[in-house]
Amino acid sequence: MIRRLQHIGCYVLAFTFVLCAEAEAQQQKMGYVNTDTILNQVPEYQGIQQQLRVISEQWRAELEKMQHEIDRLKEDFETKEILYTDEVRREKQRQIEQKQQARKQYMEQKFGPEGEYFQKQKELLKPIQRNIYEAITAVARRGDFDFIFDRAKNSSLLFGQKQWNLNQDVLQELGVSLSN
Repeated sequence: MIRRLQHIGCYVLAFTFVLCAEAEAQQQKMGYVNTDTILNQVPEYQGIQQQLRVISEQWRAELEKMQHEIDRLKEDFETKEILYTDEVRREKQRQIEQKQQARKQYMEQKFGPEGEYFQKQKELLKPIQRNIYEAITAVARRGDFDFIFDRAKNSSLLFGQKQWNLNQDVLQELGVSLSN
């Protein structure tokens, strides 16, 4: 009988703990933002996008120029191939392969995962991203939020009530008004 009372006491204690934990969880305040929306409203971001566009257009023009040179060499090779000796043919093919390799390396250097484009993008965006983070933190503290989620791109937040959308508050903190 005493053992049974001890089990019941443990169950009551566990149930009370679960209720307290659930009540605590219900008291947590959550909000969400869409950092893509916020970023697009920050005027400096448009300037950064333009800078990156100009840089990438210059690099793409250089890649196109390199491709034209490769195409010209290939066409020349194909039209004169029967006139070449084996040695000259191998030399011409080697030149084409070198040009293709140089173009590939240039593209990787400029647009690869560790390329100059992404490094420049990271460098230019870092101050804006820091300001957005600081604004989100200020809004969260002022509103006593426990959690702020980001709905941008690959977010796993599938639904959020509009009343908890903090984009406007964050933009206001940044000194930017949301254009509708």
